[in-house]
Amino acid sequence: MSLCPLFSVCGGCKFDFTSPEYRKGKQQLLKQWPNVAQFFWTPAGCRRRADFCFSDSEFGFFERGTKNIVPVKTCPNLVSDINLLIPKLAKLPWGCAGSALVTACENGIDLAVISNVPYFTREFKDAVQKLDLLRVSWNGAIVVQKAIPRIRFNNFVVDYPVGAFLQPTTESESAMRDFVIKHASGARHIADLFCGIGNFTYALAADGFDIAGIGVKRDLFKNPLTIKMLNTYDLIVMDPPRAGALAQVRELAQSLVPKVIYVSCNPVTLRRDTGILLKAGYKITDIAAFDQFVGTDHWELVVVFEK
Repeated sequence: MSLCPLFSVCGGCKFDFTSPEYRKGKQQLLKQWPNVAQFFWTPAGCRRRADFCFSDSEFGFFERGTKNIVPVKTCPNLVSDINLLIPKLAKLPWGCAGSALVTACENGIDLAVISNVPYFTREFKDAVQKLDLLRVSWNGAIVVQKAIPRIRFNNFVVDYPVGAFLQPTTESESAMRDFVIKHASGARHIADLFCGIGNFTYALAADGFDIAGIGVKRDLFKNPLTIKMLNTYDLIVMDPPRAGALAQVRELAQSLVPKVIYVSCNPVTLRRDTGILLKAGYKITDIAAFDQFVGTDHWELVVVFEK
């Protein structure tokens, strides 16, 4: 019996995360990773960001397998601040089609709109100014900004760029960071590749590299760290997007780096890159799985390689 009223209607979840069978079903997806040593289960109702869709006066989530929009009054997987805002967002004069990324930041809520219409209307601007939102952007352009949205990583508070990637819950984010910190113990010179806005960078006092992140601006797909650069580090931490880190891993395979911690949201590209590292003499010493995308068929894996 489905316990989530939206399950099987909206396309957000593959599993009913409120079902007592949820963990058993989702864990089956990791059959090809039998050596996972530990699992972190993120509680439901903690998701701090949601990507809604809209079309004229319709607002909600896409129906499973279609482009039909399912109206949503509340979602049991979202934090209360977002749920309280949903009815107000549904009444906005959208007047076109697109997506609305809502993010609950440390100091309030950010709304990032991507639309097939390049410009927002005066009516839309007037309406969002009345809402309790820190910032509203439309295709990257600022519509309203009352304050800069900020994100906290333990004791570090950073500005949140429009549309930047962010782990969906603080619980899973903190658990992954703690796992990485534990395995980074003793490392003196660390590089954080695909560092984003700094989930690992600050806590590790690492050198950050990312084309759009907080550290050195470098496209690691086209211009990975060279073997010579890599050999100055005793630990490499990397958290690439779903495409993986093929170019960088090929350089790592020829380096002298003794330890690599690879954070991945895509088991397919992770297996590909793992094969390269294992062939180069690395061994897997620990694996943890994080259910940070609760209800979906996505797992976040963190793999520790040493040689």
